[in-house]
Amino acid sequence: MNPADRASGDRPSATGTGTLRDMGGAAVPPPQHDPDGHVLVVDDEPMVREVVTAYLERDGLRVTVAADGAAALRMLDAARPDLVILDLMLPKVDGLSVLAHLRKTTDLPVIVLTARGEEPDRVLGLELGADDYVVKPFSPRELVARVRSVMRRSQPTVSVARIVHGDLMIDGASRETTVAGDPVALTAREFDLLAFLAASPRQVFRRGELLERVWDSSADYQDPSTVTVHIRRLRHKIEPDPDQPRHLVTVWGVGYRFDP
Repeated sequence: MNPADRASGDRPSATGTGTLRDMGGAAVPPPQHDPDGHVLVVDDEPMVREVVTAYLERDGLRVTVAADGAAALRMLDAARPDLVILDLMLPKVDGLSVLAHLRKTTDLPVIVLTARGEEPDRVLGLELGADDYVVKPFSPRELVARVRSVMRRSQPTVSVARIVHGDLMIDGASRETTVAGDPVALTAREFDLLAFLAASPRQVFRRGELLERVWDSSADYQDPSTVTVHIRRLRHKIEPDPDQPRHLVTVWGVGYRFDP
């Protein structure tokens, strides 16, 4: 099967006039002149890299590509991207190893690409610190929307107040979290989820609601288990006993709430 067909149902194609069109014949908008973000795309399939690059550039983003995990590791310091799109099935160095290295050295946002049916790898990727995932075959437009959502949420914001509950402090202005004065390293999505729940103490949210409010997504596009994995990771980072959480409480059959 052609890699582009696996990556997308709306593969772009060039016309004689140089216009890029999707499979429905609609013209893909031309790129903006001033890129407002830099994305490193890591995938071993040339057509996937081409398709993803075309759509990201036409959304105003600058793109660097790598064909394997070893090349990605070499490029990270030199390219200095704002976000990484990372296929998990890579030659030389696999995607999970690249992700583990990233999380030891940086809080750079990461979206992982997984093949349908690779749920264990997808869950492990989230547990290692991926901010989001997209399952192949995917729509490039949906991937661009996910990229924009993750990049938007990774930027500093002053819209969330400073929240203090006992030893736990969440500072929206600096996007810093501490427990008993010690800094806690959170990914952009982990911070957003924690801050969202803490801003509405004792209010229960279903997983679908959290996907909509925190991920700008829905269960139509994303597995609700994404929320479960992020809650589990947060408990290990902020709770004295993750098995008996004080703050991030499961309401069985409903969802999650934050208890002060």
